[in-house]
Amino acid sequence: MGKMNKHFKVAFAGFRHGHIGSLLKNMKASDDFEVVACCEENEATRRSLATKGTVEITHERFADVLENVPCDVIAIGDYYAKRGSMAIQALKAGRHVIADKPLCTDLGELEEIRSLAEAGGLCVGCMLELRSSRALAVARRLVAEGRLGKITQILFTGQHPLNRNTRPSWYFEAGKHGGTINDIGSHAFDIIPLIAGSGIAKITAAREWQAFDVRSDSFRDAAQVMLELDNGCGVMGDISYSAPSTFGFTHPSYWRFTFWGTLGMVECNAASKTVAAYFDGEKEPLQIPVDSENPKSYLDAFLDDLRGIPTELDTNRVLASARDALLIQRAANVRRGI
Repeated sequence: MGKMNKHFKVAFAGFRHGHIGSLLKNMKASDDFEVVACCEENEATRRSLATKGTVEITHERFADVLENVPCDVIAIGDYYAKRGSMAIQALKAGRHVIADKPLCTDLGELEEIRSLAEAGGLCVGCMLELRSSRALAVARRLVAEGRLGKITQILFTGQHPLNRNTRPSWYFEAGKHGGTINDIGSHAFDIIPLIAGSGIAKITAAREWQAFDVRSDSFRDAAQVMLELDNGCGVMGDISYSAPSTFGFTHPSYWRFTFWGTLGMVECNAASKTVAAYFDGEKEPLQIPVDSENPKSYLDAFLDDLRGIPTELDTNRVLASARDALLIQRAANVRRGI
């Protein structure tokens, strides 16, 4: 598939998580992409989509899409544990891939994805939406400018409401979810190295357990991690389905970050309109407003990658952050004896 196409033809495969709907909407609204097919293999999901009228399903078998639909890109949104095999099939068929996070749930599948992408000169993107946070872009700029000095510690919370009544049922089916750390944490393990300017070097601790919802033995809704970056910075985080459902995603612990350095600290929520900065030598915190425009999104980065334009969130970075998430998930699994 030529990298200098004026626009790219995209086939969607799998709608069993609602996140993929935003990618479909954005690609339909873009002059750079043309949606040419939508596939859903699960009958119940097809019925639900037909009732809602949000997606027009054109194919019921993924194999038919790969064999019969001329396209450049496959966009994947099936249940988590199925995504890796679908990405592998798409890459073997010579298609670029973009997926909702997590990209896959198995390290072996991830390495095959990497090998196929490298061998075929193909791109792999992922819906890492924290890249679009204006507040985190300010935090990144302050760190890059040296306003905090040497970064020493990072604390983050990515607490989600479970909303069990509206979550896809496969979340609670053995072998389909793959772990809360890999699920939620994928965002954090991508954005933290970007802001800190340093990769994840060591997994100090990772734990996953049932704290709130005990109706499914296969689903653990609480997770915490402790990490060390290449520059020695310590990272602690809570990525749990622990937020009260009635507050949705509006509570302050939904993607809240604090960065400490030798010269000060900054704190913000990913959706904040201002970033609180506490600089050594000042007696009052500064409230720094966010920029008027969003930083480059995951979709902008994927388009650049397709066109051969250097970008921060390229295929290598997508695969590196996926690997970090899976290694941390594995550490939590080992702790539990699995």
